[in-house]
Amino acid sequence: MAQGYHRAADLPQVIPVFPLPGAILLPRGQLPLNIFEPRYLNMIDDAMAGDRIIGMIQPRPGARAAPGLSPVGCAGRITSFAETSDGRYLITLTGCARFRLGSELPSQSPYRQVRADFTPFEADLAPPPVDDVGLDREGLLDALRAYLETRGLEIDWDTAETAPPEALINSLSMALPFEPAEKQALLEAASLTDRSSVLTALMTIDAAETGDGDAPSMQ
Repeated sequence: MAQGYHRAADLPQVIPVFPLPGAILLPRGQLPLNIFEPRYLNMIDDAMAGDRIIGMIQPRPGARAAPGLSPVGCAGRITSFAETSDGRYLITLTGCARFRLGSELPSQSPYRQVRADFTPFEADLAPPPVDDVGLDREGLLDALRAYLETRGLEIDWDTAETAPPEALINSLSMALPFEPAEKQALLEAASLTDRSSVLTALMTIDAAETGDGDAPSMQ
């Protein structure tokens, strides 16, 4: 990454977090966000004045004003910023590395801040794989085809079939509308191969359920 993060120690130990159910960020993935709540506008202002780092993390289920946070999130850097005429911010976060949630800090700011431990996920800062070694791309694409067919959706198959493995797997993991717990499983997968396996399983199960119990063809 252009920001020069090569080791876990290069990233800040305390980061602001944006708890958002059903949304995950993955290393080198790009997440567009429409920011309009005053507390998060404040968070973006502060991040833009500093290192531009924000942690995306899912809240635990519950309706409390300050719900618990999931054990793992992903830090991203603001790489695109625009302000609208009605005061909203349109930003893009580019994923840097996942982190394990430490303690939440008492803060006078309107947004939440946590200690982030990047050490368990230092490998996220390494260059992405350039080939499909260890990945079942054919099985993944078959599952994706069945998943999309049950919803009447289409994608650019030329791009899907030729995309680098990390870009394909992470973009699908971020974009497809899985349940929050399923999104968290994708986020916490130990390796890209593991994430591909989880993603393939989720698409296969979802396609079977949506197809009235008939298992999708995996030919």
